[in-house]
Amino acid sequence: MQVIDKRKAMAILPVLRLAFRPFFLLGSVLAIFAALLWMGTFLGGWALPAPLGGWLAWHRHEMVFGFAGAIIAGFLLTAGQTWTGQPSLSGKPLGALVALWLLARLAWWQPSAYILLGINVLFLLAVTFAMARLLWAVRQNRNYPIVAVLLLLITIDVLTLCGVVHSNDAWERQGSLAAVWLVLAMITLIGGRVIPFFTFRGVGKTEQVTAWPWLDWLLLIGAMLASVLTAIGLLLQTPQMAGGLLLLILAVGHSIRIVRWFDAGLLRVPLLWSLYFAYAWLILGCVGLALWQFGMDMPPGQALHALTVGCIGGMILAMVARVSLGHTGRTLELPKGFVIAFILLNVSTLLRVIGTSFFYQTALWLATLAWCLAFLQFIIVYGPMLLKARVDGHPG
Repeated sequence: MQVIDKRKAMAILPVLRLAFRPFFLLGSVLAIFAALLWMGTFLGGWALPAPLGGWLAWHRHEMVFGFAGAIIAGFLLTAGQTWTGQPSLSGKPLGALVALWLLARLAWWQPSAYILLGINVLFLLAVTFAMARLLWAVRQNRNYPIVAVLLLLITIDVLTLCGVVHSNDAWERQGSLAAVWLVLAMITLIGGRVIPFFTFRGVGKTEQVTAWPWLDWLLLIGAMLASVLTAIGLLLQTPQMAGGLLLLILAVGHSIRIVRWFDAGLLRVPLLWSLYFAYAWLILGCVGLALWQFGMDMPPGQALHALTVGCIGGMILAMVARVSLGHTGRTLELPKGFVIAFILLNVSTLLRVIGTSFFYQTALWLATLAWCLAFLQFIIVYGPMLLKARVDGHPG
């Protein structure tokens, strides 16, 4: 839908016409950069200038608020225009938001933790305001929960970076883990709408699976509750029955969803099975963490990376691959050979979650390599699409 004057839109630099273009590209660059830097300093002994709070704090924050935050911003500010029919950020305002995101990344290497906190929170506030403005303009209340999740994400970022300001590892750790649950809440909300729809369209079904609103709300509230409990130190800190029950409920709920959505035909469509693999990692991660909360001998770090690498990373790669095609005017046909990126992402997850139990350092390096190659392939294949005008001549 054309929602802004075409002449003005076509005068804007293509990469700044819609938010998915710069943020998908820059987010993918950060995915590679952050993974390599962390592994190089963690295992490789690279002697590099340390960021504020140290490399672990930086790794925790940047993979969630930096990498996932960029993709969320790009997706929401693009989808918001489609959902509401209102013009989203483009041109100079979008350029200013991108510059703010870049400054937030660089702020880790300046002397003041307060500046680091301020710039990062300002970026999230700007994204939240821009999204809320679109939704409020047409009173689209069905999407107001997205703003609620963003506002909670801002609060959690304040907690996380206050941990850096005050050298409080508990705040920083709990905040970063809580942010993971908020990204999963966003996946729960958006994925619950698009995955069954994409399946319906992609396999040629005659009828789309009917949503169960009670289950959608249960899973969304459950993920947000998990975030709050993690932030205040009542979840993922020590084994406890109540936390395990919450995680088990989430696992069962998501399992019901994926079974209801599934169609064997999707296994022939990489743009679909990539989404389902990512969603399956969400279920496995919740099960693994639930078993640890019940006191079983399960490595919580490996279960956590099923959520971060497998679900969040996998869902991001699958969504940016699809969204970038549609919003650059192309047919929804995966570029030749790009299926390798989806395979690499899942191999990375297997190595990080399972391989590290058998050959720790080697598995970490191989997982990092597979992760980086997956996102490098996105940059190489999709970068030209994101930097050039739509092939169908429409603005956007």
